[in-house]
Amino acid sequence: MPAIRFVKLSPAALAALVEGDLEAASQAAGTPLSQYLIDENWLWRVRLDDIANNPEAADWIARPALADPDGIVVGHGGFHGPPDTNGVVEVAYSVDPGHRRRGYAKAMLRALLERADADPRVTAVRASIRPDNIGSRATIKGFGFKKIGEQWDREEGLEDVYLRPARPAAR
Repeated sequence: MPAIRFVKLSPAALAALVEGDLEAASQAAGTPLSQYLIDENWLWRVRLDDIANNPEAADWIARPALADPDGIVVGHGGFHGPPDTNGVVEVAYSVDPGHRRRGYAKAMLRALLERADADPRVTAVRASIRPDNIGSRATIKGFGFKKIGEQWDREEGLEDVYLRPARPAAR
C-alpha cells in the first residue's frame, strides 16, 4: 500500500484554493499543490466556513493527500468536522482521477482511521456512499464498516450510511 501524508491547510491556503490561485495556495501550504485541488474549490469554501464557525475544525477537515516520498498530490481526505456529541466523525476522501486505481484511497482511509482511533473522543467513524459508487464501497471493505441505513443528501442523492466503531486498542 502506498504511503500517504496529509498537509494541514491554513485559512490563507484555503482562501487561495477558493480563489483559484494555485501559486498562492502552494506557497501558503509550504508544498506544491495541484489543479485538482483548485477544481475542488467548493469543498475548500465549505471547510473555510467550518473553521470560521469552529476553529477546532481545522484539525479535522479535508487536507491534500501527498504520496510519499515524492510529495505529489494524489487527492484529499479528512473528516466533515470534529467528533459530534456522540463521538462520531464522518470520513471523506477523493482521489485525483489521474492517480486512481493505485491504492491511494485505501491508504488515505487507513491513515484517517488511525487518526480517528487515536482520539479518545471518537467512538465511531461514519461513511456515506452513493449506492452506485462501487469504488468507494470497495475502498471501505475490510475496514470494519457495517451498513446501518440510508439517507438522502441534497447534493449526492441517495446514500448508504456505514459505521465503524473506533478501535480503542489502537490508542
